[in-house]
Amino acid sequence: MHHGRIHWYAPDELGPEQRAIYDGVLAKYGSEPPFALFDERGRLHGPFNAMLAAPGVGAALQRLSAAVGAHTSLPERVRELVILTVAAARDSAFEWSAHRRLAAGAGLAEDEIAALSIGTAPESFGPADRAALDFARALLHDRDASDACHGRAAEHFGEAGVVELVTLVGYYDMLATLMRALRVPLPPE
Repeated sequence: MHHGRIHWYAPDELGPEQRAIYDGVLAKYGSEPPFALFDERGRLHGPFNAMLAAPGVGAALQRLSAAVGAHTSLPERVRELVILTVAAARDSAFEWSAHRRLAAGAGLAEDEIAALSIGTAPESFGPADRAALDFARALLHDRDASDACHGRAAEHFGEAGVVELVTLVGYYDMLATLMRALRVPLPPE
């Protein structure tokens, strides 16, 4: 069975490298994932199935996912608003679906999430949120940020935080491209 343009891997057909990735994905999201992570047969949704298709790259992507998800200095709210910004800019339905609830749990209000979905800046955003939003949008649009934009991001997040912001935008932009090119379908709600 296919998942978009590639085979949809069931747990019983995984080799050792694939199984390590699969187990790592399940461990990251726990027994009650915040979005539809797998189907009734245990097949992974979203970009995770693609990680199984190319386990050499998939294992590296899984490590990067863990790093940008839990090993940065960025506040959870900022991480989620940046991810939603990428999802909206790249029209990545899976990223949007998966991270909308996570963003609400990180403190983004429904009107802020709605504004991000249409590419506007929520009026309620403070200076740090706005700096992260502007920086992410500059990277998505220009693949660069002006000195002033960089300076605002550095003022709020420091040097390490700016590197983390660039990496976060790049990682989720890459996932959006991966899912679009492979025609990864949205899981059922």
